[in-house]
Amino acid sequence: MSSNLRFQVVEEAFKKKAVEVATPKERPSEYFGKYVFNRQKMYKYLSADVYQKLVDVIDNGTRLDRSIADAVAEGMKRWAMEMGVTHYTHWFQPLTEGTAEKHDAFVEHDGKGGMVENFSGKLLVQQEPDASSFPNGGIRNTFEARGYSAWDPTSPVFIIDDTLCIPTIFISYTGEALDYKAPLLRALHAVDKAATEVCKYFYPKVQKVTCNLGWEQEYFLVDEGLYSARPDLMLTGRTLMGHESAKNQQMDDHYFGTIPDRVQAFMKDLEIQALELAIPCKTRHNEVAPNQFELAPIYEECNLAVDHNMLLMSLMKKVARNHGFRVLLHEKPFDGINGSGKHNNWSLAADNGVLLHAPGKTAEENLRFVVFIVETLKAVYLHNGLLKASIMSATNAHRLGGNEAPPAIISSFLGKQLSELLDHIEQMDTKEVFNLKGKQGMALDIPQIPELVIDNTDRNRTSPFAFTGNRFEFRAIGSEANCASAMIALNSAVAEVLTDFKQRVDALIDKGVSKLTALLDVLREDIVICKPIRFDGNGYSEEWVKEASRRGLDTEKSCPLVFERYLDDTSVKMFENTKVMTRKELEARNEVKWETYVKKVQIEARVMGDLSMNHIIPVSTHYQSQLIRNVQSMKAVFDENKAARLSVRNMKLIEEIAERTERIEQLVDELTEARRVANRIESIHHRAIAYHDTVEPKMEAIRYEIDHLEMIVEDGLWTLPKYRELLFIR
Repeated sequence: MSSNLRFQVVEEAFKKKAVEVATPKERPSEYFGKYVFNRQKMYKYLSADVYQKLVDVIDNGTRLDRSIADAVAEGMKRWAMEMGVTHYTHWFQPLTEGTAEKHDAFVEHDGKGGMVENFSGKLLVQQEPDASSFPNGGIRNTFEARGYSAWDPTSPVFIIDDTLCIPTIFISYTGEALDYKAPLLRALHAVDKAATEVCKYFYPKVQKVTCNLGWEQEYFLVDEGLYSARPDLMLTGRTLMGHESAKNQQMDDHYFGTIPDRVQAFMKDLEIQALELAIPCKTRHNEVAPNQFELAPIYEECNLAVDHNMLLMSLMKKVARNHGFRVLLHEKPFDGINGSGKHNNWSLAADNGVLLHAPGKTAEENLRFVVFIVETLKAVYLHNGLLKASIMSATNAHRLGGNEAPPAIISSFLGKQLSELLDHIEQMDTKEVFNLKGKQGMALDIPQIPELVIDNTDRNRTSPFAFTGNRFEFRAIGSEANCASAMIALNSAVAEVLTDFKQRVDALIDKGVSKLTALLDVLREDIVICKPIRFDGNGYSEEWVKEASRRGLDTEKSCPLVFERYLDDTSVKMFENTKVMTRKELEARNEVKWETYVKKVQIEARVMGDLSMNHIIPVSTHYQSQLIRNVQSMKAVFDENKAARLSVRNMKLIEEIAERTERIEQLVDELTEARRVANRIESIHHRAIAYHDTVEPKMEAIRYEIDHLEMIVEDGLWTLPKYRELLFIR
């Protein structure tokens, strides 16, 4: 790419105007769920008997009666065809962090030489994708291709363009889960069962506990022309090189600032289309870094929330291109500024309307509150390494641990009041009245401002797992990740400890101990056990790393090594006891994780080598040649001493360019050799470790040299759009 073309691309990007978005005349509530086969449409297109049976499946988890499948399929088809739909697909979430689909038309031979629209219950309930073509960790070989996708009735069917999308699980011919949804549904069933049993101590009539999830999606926008001029962004999702802009986020003037017109138009278009798909968008704003933004919905049932997040990420990419943007979901697309995460606000709610992690109005309700807080903390403590593994990836590893995101150590912030309460319970007499203040009034000495209501906890942005009043915020999830990964680990761990809590309390009650005493005795034991996970201080400090290690928390930072936590005996036992995943499934998933890690780093290394040799060095040596000609011209015009004096700066630049390009060439050779050596390692596990230990450091060393060259090579010659151009939307 010539320098002139670079400036042309930048100029065109800055000239772009906001795309006009046609605002629906209806209020959002009137077009919400327009393209979703929700209960209103079920009631309209299904018979009363079929409707009731399907609702029973969705609400109560009863097994789907195959006898109603044909009737449901017929109703869906009639609705879909009225909406202009011609095809259907089983929409599933393989182990690729994305979604997959194969479209089939609503057509069959009519036996008379024509065609007829057809969609049967068999086609709705089950299909057969090629299981060996998706990451499966060795569960399916090329000659063992059979796999099945099966309809998940709890997640509504929806329409995208001319296609009816049916959310499904994806399993192998031998029954192992090959996706995220199947183990997520198992984990949600496990935590429902365990939490319901504990709930009965306080609310005997409770029959179901639901897991709620409210995700907050952070992302970057980049002008499409500038994106296309950066091969590293196109191929890896992040800039592998690039010196910081003189102004990045130092002034914090982007955060909650006025949203640029073009971005506002994009957000408006995105929200309309998301609401039509029943994604309950609530909040939008600038984030801390330039060109970084956030979208957050109202919380939903966890399985549905995960589906909506996957759908939204796909929708974002499509809508962004219509506005001349590209969405960057990489956790760290730009060095030196904040990366992007996906905060998961997690809570449990009983079917009587009680939020189990919220304080109550009576002593008994507050005891329930503390029980669920402590047992959650215990789950996070016992499986803190596993929870870190559930959010770790080659991309998120660049974000975790920086002074902008949660550290790569899982801990939980509770706030002063709740921490003091747990310490008090640990020492209290069982007959002592149990009380907890909820939100408190705070009068400010400003007459115009009314009394404020404050939560019983502050916020700690350095905490990966913070309590925020009536829920926990798992802040460490990466921007492009599937939320299901973290939710599977968390809900399974909580199900395990709640089951254990119930067994221990019942054992004491069977011995004649009163229910209150039994609850408090077991609760105190668990408060002591989970104490190491509680940390209210600065999670970024070096002192915390040492303290966390002393407490026995997992402080490992190497991505391939962190993945090993899935195969710890405690993890395997937990997943098998809760019936979420078997050892075979866990081993297969780790094979996929290690292979994905290798491939991502491998692609980055190849792109880095290509850009270094075909962009950076030619541009740098071209500028060096110009400097040499200038020095030679000086000698022809001035006497020797004056020419030497006037050429001092150019000579330094000539020498520095020579030294840095020489180091880059040497490092690229070393990078290539490191890849070759790593690729010869048979074990994918050890190959991933080699890529982390030997390949990635070479890339960092190459970047160091390139970023310095960017600052000394003439701006007009530099071929790649710079941060100052990429990061500021006009």
